Amino acid sequence: MFDYDQLETLAAVLRTGSFDAAAAELHVTQSAVSQRIRQLEERIGSPLVLRGHPCTGTEAGLRLARHAEEVALLESQVSDALPRPSARLRIAVNADSLATWVLPALAEHPSHYFDLVVDDQDHSADWLKRGEVSAAVTSVARPPKGCDSVKLGNFRYIATASPDFISRYLSTGVTAANLLQAPMLVFNMKDDLQYTWIKEYFQVIHRPKSHLIPSTQGFVDAALLGMGWGLNPEALVRDHLRSGALVPLIPDAEYDIPLFWQSSRLMSRALAPLERSIRRVAQQELIQDQSN
Repeated sequence: MFDYDQLETLAAVLRTGSFDAAAAELHVTQSAVSQRIRQLEERIGSPLVLRGHPCTGTEAGLRLARHAEEVALLESQVSDALPRPSARLRIAVNADSLATWVLPALAEHPSHYFDLVVDDQDHSADWLKRGEVSAAVTSVARPPKGCDSVKLGNFRYIATASPDFISRYLSTGVTAANLLQAPMLVFNMKDDLQYTWIKEYFQVIHRPKSHLIPSTQGFVDAALLGMGWGLNPEALVRDHLRSGALVPLIPDAEYDIPLFWQSSRLMSRALAPLERSIRRVAQQELIQDQSN
């Protein structure tokens, strides 16, 4: 049997990034945190924490920390008649979903503390595959081994730019040649969304020069300011399109990305209430296939 005080301490160190912060969160001394981590590492026989600024976990450390948080989640489901410990749940989610529809689903579960890992929708499932999260919102349909996958709906994007940007760079038309000269917005180095869109509609094989703007709202603001064009979530630009502050590059060229909820099968019972909330909000906010 593991000592769950030690496991809880490990999870706190990796979550907060330092022994001092973990001690403050757990209401113990820093020496107590150090002792618990040392004892746990001695029992496991390998390092669990990579000391640094911030502290990070080894592969074994990350798995044990996740185990501790899943045990707390399971305990929170034991009985409504018992005191319910606060459960912490680590989920991978793409930034655009976080900015538009995921938070209302999480807010329905005030007994949980959420540790959200933000990654591109094409890569969020990798966190689940590595065992670093218990669930993920992802565009990958096939789940990792030992996990289930549920289709949530389609997240809609619209390629948009400001009228001034159109006048400056695309006044002779939205063509492949013009787009190669027009600054593009990119969320991060993993973001292929804009490149995929121009390949599909214009058969462009070269990447235009781009601004890296790792913020969903910043992405919208950059488009409004005429810095570049990009695929923005429809939910965030709907009013701007109505007012004319933004215009679509191509009429009726919405771009839909399928989203899935993937979760550990071992945790399916404990995650069921949250999954119901995720699916209900997604049903309201995402584009649903007629077959769904």
